[in-house]
Amino acid sequence: MGEPRIAGIELGGTKCIVLLGTGPDDVRGQHMIPTTDPAATLAAIEAVLDGWEFDALGVASFGPLQLDRSAADYGAITATTKPGWTGTDLVRRLERRYGRPIGFQTDVNGAALAEARWGAAQGLATHAYITIGTGVGVGLIAGGRPVQGVAHGEAGHMRVPRAAGDSYAGWCRFHGDCVEGLISGPALAERFGSPGKELPHDGPEWDLFVHDLCGLLHNLVTVAAPERIAIGGGVIAARGHLFPRLRARLAESLGGYGSLAGYAAELDARLGPPGLGNMAGPLGALAVGLR
Repeated sequence: MGEPRIAGIELGGTKCIVLLGTGPDDVRGQHMIPTTDPAATLAAIEAVLDGWEFDALGVASFGPLQLDRSAADYGAITATTKPGWTGTDLVRRLERRYGRPIGFQTDVNGAALAEARWGAAQGLATHAYITIGTGVGVGLIAGGRPVQGVAHGEAGHMRVPRAAGDSYAGWCRFHGDCVEGLISGPALAERFGSPGKELPHDGPEWDLFVHDLCGLLHNLVTVAAPERIAIGGGVIAARGHLFPRLRARLAESLGGYGSLAGYAAELDARLGPPGLGNMAGPLGALAVGLR
């Protein structure tokens, strides 16, 4: 028998992707739905799912999420920067409607699991996926499993040293100038007066972007030294020219310290876009469902 047919939901801050299949070479249906309020968005997702037959459902969602199965609010979005979505019950609503097994993870952990199964992280024990879009999220995999303590990590909300003379207060309503508050799509639009996709490729705005993102990368490497770090999401998807700058800045930041000197020398292979491209997120929902 082949692998079970999975319906996947990638729930993003701007748009949702709903797809049906078993992997990148077997996607039998795919729909994009704008993310608006929970009632309208989930009703549109269910209208697609109602027309499909599937064995299991994978949900990879923006967060924060309640992933503790023993918690009363397991399967829900908790306190989020996305207006109107705090407390939205995802898993139990879908369980009641479809009666199928449901896998539930953060969108970045889902994308990281997809990269391990089908993408550029195949065969690696420890790797990370960073998304930069409506928010900033980091999925870290060790030993084939997402790293999680009493809750899933929120490395996109770490604070980093600010560039000299940068006084932007930050967009995040919880932390102000955390990384998400500095380089997410909404932050760039507020900070520079134009969405990231409209900023010139060689504009000085990207100097601050590289500085702030490298603060996150430095901390991630010194904590976990992932074998590979993939960076995706709408903000950086069309900005491949930033990767050489990110590698150079990260190598400088690591400063030749200890075993990380060798790591810095291998950044061309260790830091780059996801192997699955812009399908890493949607395929992450399938990977979560397959688990």
